[in-house]
Amino acid sequence: MASYTKHQTGTFCWTELCSQDWASAKAFYTALFDWTFDDQPIGEDRFYTMLQLNGCDIGAMYQMESERLDKGVPSHWLNYIAVDNVDEILEKAKQADAHVIAGPHDVGDAGRMAMFFEPNGAMFAIWQGNEHCGSQIKNEARSVCWNELASKDAAASREFYSSVFGWQYKIEDMDGMPYTIFTVGDEQVAGMLEMNEEWGDMPAHWMTYFQVDNCEATLARVTELGGTVCVPATDIPNVGRFSVITDPQGGFFSVIEI
Repeated sequence: MASYTKHQTGTFCWTELCSQDWASAKAFYTALFDWTFDDQPIGEDRFYTMLQLNGCDIGAMYQMESERLDKGVPSHWLNYIAVDNVDEILEKAKQADAHVIAGPHDVGDAGRMAMFFEPNGAMFAIWQGNEHCGSQIKNEARSVCWNELASKDAAASREFYSSVFGWQYKIEDMDGMPYTIFTVGDEQVAGMLEMNEEWGDMPAHWMTYFQVDNCEATLARVTELGGTVCVPATDIPNVGRFSVITDPQGGFFSVIEI
């Protein structure tokens, strides 16, 4: 199992869940993926929970603040892209019409971050690691293995991420649908599909994929734990078998058996 101490700039390096019910979400995900955890205090009765696999940090979760709860913000996973200089990348993103939500600011000695909406409305963050590189395991069972953008305007999204992060891309046919694969050097870093009218009013978003050994067994466990299977186990030719899930607090994510 590969262990990361640094992530290549321009690749996804961390994921965290902002949950409407942190305690219940922790119980759900740790039971589903057999993760352990480390609750790190960040305030009175508040914790930033490091999610761990084999003793290594692979993600985190925390309780949504009352202000966002009052506004009805749903639980959501936030994905981070590794950068060498947060401030420089943030300026590039702003010039490309991104909207800054938070930062740039230091997170103790761990690193420096910023969060924003890209022009089509998908939210993500950037991370300049210092003492903490981000996920210490990825692309393994029970860890993040893929990030996928659902975009309202694929051409505009390709332009944004290419100009800000230097991503290259190729467009492939996936069952009659154009699918963009973003790359950094020889590494595939993300995928993208364009939303059509069937998506309704759902906003553009980044989807987090966790790798599993058995998709059907995972979905059975999801149901036992009170989650909802939104897209049943479905084969992706030459890739694997995936499903889209909503946790009991409303946060969505995907699993894939490769």
